[in-house]
Amino acid sequence: MKYELLIARRLKLNAGQERSSAPSLTVAVIGMVLAIIVMILAIVIVTGFKHEISNKIYNIDAHIKVGSMGYSASTEYNCVDARDIIPLLRQSPVADSIASMSLIAEKPAIFKTAGDFKGIIYKGCSPDYDWSYLDGCLTAGRLPEMSDTANQSEIIISQLMATQLGLKVGDRVYTYFIDEKIKVRRSSIVGIFSTDFEEYDQVFVIGNLRAVQNVNGWNEHTGSYVGINTTSTDLIDQAAYSVFATLYEKQPDQFGRPLFNVTETHSNNVAYFSWLGLLDMNVIIIIVLMSIVSAFTLISALLMIVLERINMIGLLKTLGASNRSIRRIFIYLTQKLIFRALIIGNVISLGIALLQQHFHFVKLDAASYYMPYVPVEIDWGVILLLNVAILVISYLTLIVPSLIISSIKPSKSINFE
Repeated sequence: MKYELLIARRLKLNAGQERSSAPSLTVAVIGMVLAIIVMILAIVIVTGFKHEISNKIYNIDAHIKVGSMGYSASTEYNCVDARDIIPLLRQSPVADSIASMSLIAEKPAIFKTAGDFKGIIYKGCSPDYDWSYLDGCLTAGRLPEMSDTANQSEIIISQLMATQLGLKVGDRVYTYFIDEKIKVRRSSIVGIFSTDFEEYDQVFVIGNLRAVQNVNGWNEHTGSYVGINTTSTDLIDQAAYSVFATLYEKQPDQFGRPLFNVTETHSNNVAYFSWLGLLDMNVIIIIVLMSIVSAFTLISALLMIVLERINMIGLLKTLGASNRSIRRIFIYLTQKLIFRALIIGNVISLGIALLQQHFHFVKLDAASYYMPYVPVEIDWGVILLLNVAILVISYLTLIVPSLIISSIKPSKSINFE
């Protein structure tokens, strides 16, 4: 064992003298602990927030949409036939990346109650639509029946919409579809859901695909687009390119143009994903600021420890110790503060994070933040990397101020009081 480390281990952080720096060192440890807590909580909260919002978008909107290129203004060109898309994709290499495919039809309409009305988008879904997310979002009632004999007028609406219009499960409401002429359908509310995503809850009503097909005069294979969900969200961009390449290879029009428009959820919801990307910059700023605070705290702590042990420094120099060796002793000694702060900071911050993860005691306004509580996701790899970075940066921070030891003269320091 190096003698510098041995001496540092034997020394205490205060000398027990009347002018002991123990209170100041305690303040230094508290400052570092607070900085570590802020950094770790910032990381786990932003990571959790990004994960939860992204997860909502991935579940609310299809990962990939295959619609018509719409070369004509006629509505007949703004729909797709599932027989031209789904069988072809099932036989292509991209099928391994696809978890589900379903035909979906969306149509603007107006909800009319006895005392109010509201503009909506009626989203008609086929039986093979993935209902798992909406099923978990139900606050009352059930999902619409999708069997061939089911009542196609069954719908589910959001809790936000139900509150605005004074509706509940079991109520019947008139839906007005406006094209060349007004078509009226009477819908029956069988369920109420809440995604806490206001932009979605404010507009969408989900029902049976056959209801929209009936209004538009489409056959059972026709819809607005085919929604595709991939087996992993990491595969969305790659799968979207493969879907487009497969469809273009098989189905170009007579002018060599693609018949189908393929879009993925990142481009369809670019505003949200750009906003989530900006959150990373907030975390970086917080970490940089807290690192600066910790650096000044460490420098102050080192200087206090050095000034408290000037006599010892003079004695070591008299015995032949080099300035470099003495600097190491004090850096090792100051690192006791760092390890103490790391342990306390990690225990407190991760304890708060785990409690929030399981009990959600810190609430949020869902209308503003898209969720009713502060989300937390602990990435242990990132936490470990942060702790290692703190140790490395702390060590580098201590090197320059430790050079003050070189200016201490043995002849004066031994008699220093």
